[in-house]
Amino acid sequence: MSERNIRVESIDRQAVEDQEVEVVERKGIGHPDSICDGVAEAVAGALAREYIDRVGEVLHFNTDETQLVAGEAAPAFGGGEVVDPIYLLIVGRATKHYDGETIPAETVALRAARDYLSETIPQLELGEDIVVDVKLGEGSGDLQEVFGEDEVSVPMANDTSYGVGHAPLTETERIVLEAERRLNGEFADENPYLGPDVKIMGKREGDRIDVTVAAAMVDEYVPDMDAYSDAVDEVQAYVEEIAGEYTDREVAVHVNNADDYDEGSIYLTVTGTSAEQGDDGSVGRGNRANGLITPNRSMSMEATSGKNPVNHIGKIYNLLSTEIAESVVDDVDEIRDLRVRLLSQIGRPIDRPHVADVELVTEEGVAVGDVEGDVEAIVDEELADVTEITRRVIDGELSTF
Repeated sequence: MSERNIRVESIDRQAVEDQEVEVVERKGIGHPDSICDGVAEAVAGALAREYIDRVGEVLHFNTDETQLVAGEAAPAFGGGEVVDPIYLLIVGRATKHYDGETIPAETVALRAARDYLSETIPQLELGEDIVVDVKLGEGSGDLQEVFGEDEVSVPMANDTSYGVGHAPLTETERIVLEAERRLNGEFADENPYLGPDVKIMGKREGDRIDVTVAAAMVDEYVPDMDAYSDAVDEVQAYVEEIAGEYTDREVAVHVNNADDYDEGSIYLTVTGTSAEQGDDGSVGRGNRANGLITPNRSMSMEATSGKNPVNHIGKIYNLLSTEIAESVVDDVDEIRDLRVRLLSQIGRPIDRPHVADVELVTEEGVAVGDVEGDVEAIVDEELADVTEITRRVIDGELSTF
C-alpha cells in the first residue's frame, strides 16, 4: 500500500468482453438529458474562466441542477413548427460579489447557454423554440485556492464521495460511442436531415451484437416518406460500416424501430430533438463521465457536468478515474479489464484519496503481482497531477458526458 493509499487487486468476475450478455447505451448530444449536461458544463466553464479573468481564481459555483421542460411541436414533411417552446432552467449557485467587485454570473450563464445551443442544435430558434432562464443563488464567496496566475496548490475535497472509471472499452462500447459521435459529426455535416438527438443502445448476447438507433430526423430536409425511408437506410448503413471497424462479431443495426410507415408514425421532428415533443431532461440522468451508460460496469450516480472543477469530487474523481484506467491499459499490456474507484474524504487533499482501489483482470498466465508495481506507479503519477484535470476542464479539453 502506497502513501496515497493505492490498492491493486484482482477483480472477482470475468472481463466484460467475456460475459454472455452486455448492455451499453449512449444518449446523443441532442437528447434532452444531454442538452442539460452540455448547457450545465458550458456555463460552468464560462463561469470558471470569468472568475479567473476578474479575480485570478475560481470562486464557488455549481450549475449541476439544470432542468429542461419539453415543448410541443407539429412536424411536417418539408418543415413544421414548434407550437409550445421548450423551457430550459439553469439552476445552481454562483459567487456574484467578491472583494468589492460585482460579477454578472447570470449574464455569463445565459450567454454561454445560448452559444452552446446555437452550436449544438442549430435548428432551435432561441427565444422562440426554446426559452432559456437562469436562477443562480448566491455562492459562499470563499476563494477556492486551486490555481492562480503564478502557482498551483492542491485543494481539499469538498465532500466524501467517489468516482469510478474503467478501461479498455469493449467492442460493443466502442461501437456505441463512436457511432453516435460520428453520426453527429461527419455524417450530420453531410446529411442535415439527421438531428443531434441520436440515442444508441447496444446489446451483445454471446457473439451477436444488436445496435438500436433512435435518430431524430429534421422535417425541413425530408420532403416525403420516401426521403425519410432513404434517410433511415443511410443511417443504418453508416452504423453498420462503423461496427465493422471494431468487431468481427455478427452485428444487426436497427434504426427507428418504432416507425409505422402505414400509419405515418415516424420519428420526424422540427428541431432535431425529442425535447420539442414531451421529453424532459435533467443533468446527470444520462451518460457517465466517459460518455456511456454501462450496466455491466460499476458507475457513480454523481452528475459530472456543471460541478465546480476545483474541488468537487463528483466531477474530478469521475474524470480522473477514467483517465487513470485508460493510462494503465495503454502502458500495461497484460490487462484485459480494469476498474478504478477513487474515494475522497471531506477535508483531505484531493491528490491523496481515502483509497484508490484498482481492480483488474489480467491475461491468462499473468498474476496481479506481475503488474502491480507498474499499475501503482501510474496511479500515483496521475494522482500527483490531479490539478491538471481542473485546468483541462476549464479549457474545454475534457468531455463530461
